[in-house]
Amino acid sequence: MSEITLNLNFSGSGHTESQEKGSGNTRHKQFVKKRRYLEHKGFLNNKQNKNNRHKGGDKKDKLHKERKRKDHSQANAVFPKFTTLQPDLSTNPTSSMQSHHGNSATIMEFTVPSKSTSKTGSSSVLHNSLKYVALDCEMVGTGPKGHCSELARCSIVSYDGDVIYDKFIKPVNPVTDLRTRWSGIRWKDLHKATPFKQAQGEILKILTGKVVVGHAVQNDFKVLHYSHPVHLLRDTSRIPILNQKAGLPETQPASLKTLTKVLLKKEIQTGKRGHSSVEDAKATMELYKTVAVEWERTLASSTAS
Repeated sequence: MSEITLNLNFSGSGHTESQEKGSGNTRHKQFVKKRRYLEHKGFLNNKQNKNNRHKGGDKKDKLHKERKRKDHSQANAVFPKFTTLQPDLSTNPTSSMQSHHGNSATIMEFTVPSKSTSKTGSSSVLHNSLKYVALDCEMVGTGPKGHCSELARCSIVSYDGDVIYDKFIKPVNPVTDLRTRWSGIRWKDLHKATPFKQAQGEILKILTGKVVVGHAVQNDFKVLHYSHPVHLLRDTSRIPILNQKAGLPETQPASLKTLTKVLLKKEIQTGKRGHSSVEDAKATMELYKTVAVEWERTLASSTAS
């Protein structure tokens, strides 16, 4: 048998010990470099301090949740809203206007004023003028000798005097006295007039939630068969500072015609054609605006006391 000689090399892969140390140092340096980079970016700190942060952050989380809950409740605490119909704007309603009225109506939204918002004084008027409307109605006589008053025309204007609603209205009972000298109503106006029930619904949609300005406005509400919240009423026949400005007795109700002539230097309710509810509503709103800031402040102080 021949002899076999084996040459074995136990030096591993052939790398020297110094080479192994050198590669190990390089890897360590790279590791340290990466760790410092991650620490600088905050990744390692966030991970290491995670437990501590949760321990000390429980109170902060609770406070954050409470603040979020409060913010959410405040965001939802809005005033209720309602929708009203704004009819064609015209100071002289005609049968053609009334027949096409439903097609041309536009939807408007107004913030509903609450009892508290009526206490905000002067800023209430200046910043919430959309909630103010002026109302005036014309009546005719029904029943024996026309002694009963019924609604025959209703006009509503905005704070700026724009006509929101103006229609002739057919009374429920047969008319026995037109009272044209005062009402301005003629038989032709009632020929295709809006039925009372329909008109009443349209009018109340506009008035609901509004501050209603009127002159002896309870007479208008009476023929509308409606009662408006007292804190949302501004009756120019019962505002003492208006009479005071006009040089009239404060406790004695003055006519709309007199106040308009003295304070606004305008003539209304003249001629044989009778009154115009649009003209009267506009005059009423103008009168109110001359004392609005002062009167709202007076109402706010009296309510607070």
